[in-house]
Amino acid sequence: MSSAELGLVISVFLACAVEAVEALTIVLAVGTTRSWSSTLYGTGAAAVALAAIVVAIGPGLTSLPIGALRVVVGSLLLIFGLQWLRKAILRSAGVKAKHDELQIYQRESAAAAGAAEARGGGFDGYSFAISFKGVLLEGLEVAFIVLTFGSGQHRVALAALAAGVAVLLVAAAGVVARAPLARAPENAMKFAVGVMLSTYGMFWSVEGAGAHWPGGDAAILAILAVLLLSSLGLARVLRLSIERAAIPAGGPVATSSTARQAGP
Repeated sequence: MSSAELGLVISVFLACAVEAVEALTIVLAVGTTRSWSSTLYGTGAAAVALAAIVVAIGPGLTSLPIGALRVVVGSLLLIFGLQWLRKAILRSAGVKAKHDELQIYQRESAAAAGAAEARGGGFDGYSFAISFKGVLLEGLEVAFIVLTFGSGQHRVALAALAAGVAVLLVAAAGVVARAPLARAPENAMKFAVGVMLSTYGMFWSVEGAGAHWPGGDAAILAILAVLLLSSLGLARVLRLSIERAAIPAGGPVATSSTARQAGP
């Protein structure tokens, strides 16, 4: 496996694992509170819809000339990756609240418990609708990542395999734990995914436009390092700014005054 393919597998796996964790939380909350059968029907229907989307769009992307394909895919990845990276930086700095799966689980469970019950104890439309919507929305991001990363290297099958393994592992962990995966380092994973999506987006956009990076594919590591260090630095600067702003005005002066009064 080449370094580019390895980067594809890692990026797709991490991104899809994050989305799978969020979908799992919704499915567990609705299934545990309401009806497991209707919840699983909704999950299965969403999976079928997502598979149809990938089958319908995938061949069209891979049929584009490689230059145009990389411009399109690179631009989409860059936009998508920068959005993930922005949120990850804000969460790391404390500006934005971190994603709390346990809190989301409790909120979804409360909403499910408060909804009208299914009549006759049969099919539960609420469980079906919520699980379908949750899995479909999170799954659309998975499909986007699989199609963009896979088509960018003409390795959609490899990207789909990485996504499938990530989803299966998260689902298996959820079955074993029977609880949301609150301990998963989701925010750190989102930070890493944001950096990797932005890196490949930048690399492929330039390559598709006809320019060439010094060192070829090795430039990916340099771009990744620059983005990672600059993002961590920005998060630290924001965090320090917030900490300084939280210091009460005149606090140090009052402390000094108190010290002078207590002195000999």
